Amino acid sequence: MNLVELALSKGVLICSAESLTAGLVTAEISKTPGASKILLGGMVLYQDQIKAQLLGVSKSLMESQTSVDPEVAAQMATAAQVKFANAAGVNAQQVMAIATTGAAGPDWVGNQAPGTVFISIAYSDQVSVYAEQFEGDRSEITDAAVKRAISLLREHLEAI
Repeated sequence: MNLVELALSKGVLICSAESLTAGLVTAEISKTPGASKILLGGMVLYQDQIKAQLLGVSKSLMESQTSVDPEVAAQMATAAQVKFANAAGVNAQQVMAIATTGAAGPDWVGNQAPGTVFISIAYSDQVSVYAEQFEGDRSEITDAAVKRAISLLREHLEAI
């Protein structure tokens, strides 16, 4: 069963808030026929001020920890869950939101080394954050983050 069929079978809608992956998680989901039945949409929020303005991510948190932080990922996912549910006119409890943030390199972001990635999934009243460390150049790190994000979505859907 592919990700779209799995989400359909569970009655779950999916949305994303992406920084590091810049829409690639959403694009990957959209490659599957029938994706429009479960994919509400995705937001790309690359700059901190955009994360704060559109999703309400704490400015003070990003100033003190940078946007490469597990709490930033969690705030992105929970805000996306609510915003997409409201926009679609559905209960937020049936929306699974995934968020990605990280340092693709080659430069460090604050004290976070290139390859540091945080992926968060918000579903129902729970939020999970996963810390990952990938190797490679920007493209390899981003690709690895997309693969891991899709894998985590599958794991969360299977656990419902």
